Amino acid sequence: MSPLLPPVDPSVTAQLVAALTPRLRKRLDAGVAKLAGRSVARDGDIVRLAVDDDTDLELHAPDGVVTTAEAIRCGCLLAPDCLHRAAAASAAPVAEMPDPVAEIPDPVAGEPSLTAAPRTAPPTSAPATTSPATDGSAADDAPAGAGDPAPESATPAQRTAAAALHDAAAAVLEAGAEGAGAVLQAELLRAAHTARLAGLPRAAGRAVAVVTALRAVRDADPAYRLGDLTTALRDVLLFAHRLPEAAGPELAGLRGRVRQPYKPDGSLRLYGLFAEPVLTSTGYAGTVTWTADAAGRLHTVPDVAPGGAERAAGSADRAVRIGDTSLTHRELSRAGLAVSGATVSPTGRLGAGSGVRAVRAPGASWHAEPLDRLWAVPVAEQIARALASDLDVPKEKATDSGGDPGEAGEAGDGSDQPTAQDGRDGRDLLFLDVTLIGTVREAAGECLLADCDGLTVRLAAAHDDPALPDRENLRLLALLAHGRGRGPGTRLRVVARLTPAPLPRAVLLAASRPTDPDTHVDLGLDRLRRADLPAEPTADTSGDAGDARPAPTVQSATAPGEAPVHLLRRRVHQAASGGRRVLAFPGSKESEAARLRRFGLGTAGELLTALHATAAERARDPFGRLLPADTGRFATAWLGAAVYTEEVDRALCAAAWGASSPGLDSR
Repeated sequence: MSPLLPPVDPSVTAQLVAALTPRLRKRLDAGVAKLAGRSVARDGDIVRLAVDDDTDLELHAPDGVVTTAEAIRCGCLLAPDCLHRAAAASAAPVAEMPDPVAEIPDPVAGEPSLTAAPRTAPPTSAPATTSPATDGSAADDAPAGAGDPAPESATPAQRTAAAALHDAAAAVLEAGAEGAGAVLQAELLRAAHTARLAGLPRAAGRAVAVVTALRAVRDADPAYRLGDLTTALRDVLLFAHRLPEAAGPELAGLRGRVRQPYKPDGSLRLYGLFAEPVLTSTGYAGTVTWTADAAGRLHTVPDVAPGGAERAAGSADRAVRIGDTSLTHRELSRAGLAVSGATVSPTGRLGAGSGVRAVRAPGASWHAEPLDRLWAVPVAEQIARALASDLDVPKEKATDSGGDPGEAGEAGDGSDQPTAQDGRDGRDLLFLDVTLIGTVREAAGECLLADCDGLTVRLAAAHDDPALPDRENLRLLALLAHGRGRGPGTRLRVVARLTPAPLPRAVLLAASRPTDPDTHVDLGLDRLRRADLPAEPTADTSGDAGDARPAPTVQSATAPGEAPVHLLRRRVHQAASGGRRVLAFPGSKESEAARLRRFGLGTAGELLTALHATAAERARDPFGRLLPADTGRFATAWLGAAVYTEEVDRALCAAAWGASSPGLDSR
């Protein structure tokens, strides 16, 4: 995938690949690789790609996106039936398809309200939702009226689109990331386009995320993560599995919607909380500033557009697009805003319509109201809120759901770009008071160790890109844990984002300044200096050696006696990476299943056995020849294992933090 080429709409790529002859389809991957090293020149809205010394290929992107097949023109003798057009479309980034939050239907007369608030619940308590038990009892006791409308169900077009998504995703899983070339990617893009036309934008967005991850692994992109591909592939198969039988609120959540409705919210007094850089694998970058109102509800002010890490770092000094204020994102994270005529999306994103007015106002310290109440919420409640599954939102009747970056902007806003990371409207943010006690080295780099209410929490850098200061800031904070200044025991107030893991773990986003607790540092945008750390202790004030605290005991990544869920998770990831054939090889599958059963994980053992059995199962025709593998059956077995490991991981993460375990939802 070449970032120099303009994004191409998924339907264009699917159309060009479908028009190729079988002979040219076999050469498509080689054609994509050949174009990777060619020179690219931009002239206004036209991007020229040198196919060879005598032939150029042009991509016309008037609005920055190639939306029609005719916009890709080649100068070779075989055009327009040549391989070059399809190869260029397959090498270009996929145009952003919004992966929206779950649609929460407005309550109608005679129906219980699905939400208790129109947007993000105040972090001062658990998410404000109507009690499922209370609503369910009332609904069960009330007699069903003869005139009550039947719950909405999926349309035939949506069922057809779900089947196409399932077949395309199952074919990708059959081949694995290494074998899913441009042809299989185009089939999945075609299914995504069909889903979008059928009114399934959420499933379409996840399908595009799968294609983006596949191109990243084939291009050896250092930003590629196998876990991201596994999650996206699982979501597509899960959407396709649940949608045909879904109805009512569950169907609305699975279907999603393209644009978020912005509702008037009158006047708001906002206090800057922190700002973070956004850097996505789909080529978008920028800054999101988080604010809180007087009631403690979170609101975001985004500035995200196509670009890389340089834009993510530079956009912090751009003025926010709300009213006539000249505040930059960096300044807003420490100041405040008085907004009149405010419009707010269900996820708390502030609109920038023509009727919105905003002026600068004083900010507040993290230790003063109303921001202090964010840290007053017990850690266990914050973890339970963060672990709420996106796909279960309609059933749990939460206020909002999350998706991938891709929230649509308000009409008149002019931005349909990704906003906050993961689109989770702040539910995965953690507000912690920690004491730095040490560091630990992991495969991905060094992590801080901090004590949080008796728990040893690992705090990692949010971004590894050298253009962003996260990693350098983490190294300087590590000096506080290694005896500089006040030595072990340095107290900080931090904002972090939960990383689900069997051990308490999160990524650092912002922290109070070590020398001035009333101010904070945005660790992804501001660079800490040694002058920001307490002064070196002198011989007279360093104290006795006996006063030093003992080195912390670091728990290993897989502690002895821990439930070996990683045995099943590893096979799920292997299948996503190498395809069905990887699991068909003989090995220690019986011993792994037996080990899972010994630890009381009988379901995991059965799922692992079924996964290996469906991978190795091949029928023969009357002449003894092998028949094609049943990709649908293998995909179903893999989906069951993937969903199980996700739910168990959530339960283990909750247990590690001492929070209540989320209920396992039958899907």
